[in-house]
Amino acid sequence: MRRIDLYLFLPAFLLSLIGIVLIFSALRDSSDQETASYLRQLVWLAVGLLVFMAVSAIAPRIYESLSILSYLVALLLLASLLFFGASRLGATRWLPIGPLSFQPSEFAKVAVILLLAHYLANRKRPQFRVRWALFCFSIVLLPALLILRQPDLGSSLVVVAVVPGMLFWGGMPITHIALLLSPVVSLLAAFHWLTWAIFMLVIIVTLLVVRPTLRFALWVLVTNLAAGIFTPLVWQRLHDYQKMRILTFLNPARDPQGAGYQMIQSKIAIGSGGLLGKGFLQGTQSKLAYLPARHTDFIFSVLGEEFGLLGCLVVLILFSVIILRGVQVARKARNRFLSLTAFGATTILAFQVLVNIGVTMGLAPVTGLPLPFMSYGGSSMLLSWSLIGLLSLVSYTWQEY
Repeated sequence: MRRIDLYLFLPAFLLSLIGIVLIFSALRDSSDQETASYLRQLVWLAVGLLVFMAVSAIAPRIYESLSILSYLVALLLLASLLFFGASRLGATRWLPIGPLSFQPSEFAKVAVILLLAHYLANRKRPQFRVRWALFCFSIVLLPALLILRQPDLGSSLVVVAVVPGMLFWGGMPITHIALLLSPVVSLLAAFHWLTWAIFMLVIIVTLLVVRPTLRFALWVLVTNLAAGIFTPLVWQRLHDYQKMRILTFLNPARDPQGAGYQMIQSKIAIGSGGLLGKGFLQGTQSKLAYLPARHTDFIFSVLGEEFGLLGCLVVLILFSVIILRGVQVARKARNRFLSLTAFGATTILAFQVLVNIGVTMGLAPVTGLPLPFMSYGGSSMLLSWSLIGLLSLVSYTWQEY
């Protein structure tokens, strides 16, 4: 019990209970099997608490010593999906184990954190050397590609998004991180020649101000030029549903009965809740099944409809407490590996919260990322509680070197 950080545990537990209540409300008028989803989520919460206790009880040195092994196991599990994976809704993301199944991508997120923390913690020189940053991106490249192959765009983005956060915490200047990520922005800006030209001008000015090494400056310019030139090729490689998600994000009315339907209905649900909401079990968008995936990826929409702005603010405050506490734990940890691990775990939670809520409010393309603790799903629940377990472990052992 002394290992439990209440600033982490209590908000996470409350969010999990709120999620179960919302799942019950969202599926109350559905079939008996769907209605029982809240009971299954309650079981997953109990299992998640056991995982939390187990993760927070293991010695920190064991995590560091097993970081490479856990990464290799994660790759093996992701590769096994190509041969033994179970397909649902056109995606092969689940690995069956008897009557149960789980998503290896959730385990891969933790494995990537541990390996990146191990690598960055053992560098004797400052962490802003570019070749170390590129090596960190190469670590996540293979698992990200395997996850994207399922296809699961959201989880692959989470794996990649961990790297900039951990590089920043490892000592790399934020200007260098921005320049490293600039080819991604160039890829998006190149859909129109004028936007791309303006962005390239911004890159050149930034390089003149920051004055990095000549090798790094040349790498930034070459990769941005290549990203702009090959944008049409990348666009052609995307799945049709991924193209439509991007297009409907820019203009949901483009396909209001198809790819834009979820985003439109989600904004209607949140907006109709007003200040105090329609009340528990009174949400019409979810009850009449206008809102797809209402108990999974769009659980926040159900919250907004039934409990209004006030309910959304309560949930956002609980998430903010977890994220701020995670940063505080990472900052006070004396052991470099533990500090990086804590910040990586906080980055995953923060990224998934921002993307999921952004999707439900029409501020981001639909990616299929669950809301931590609240969305229905055993794998997501176990990942969320394992991350809280890691943060609690670092909070308890922060004085160790």
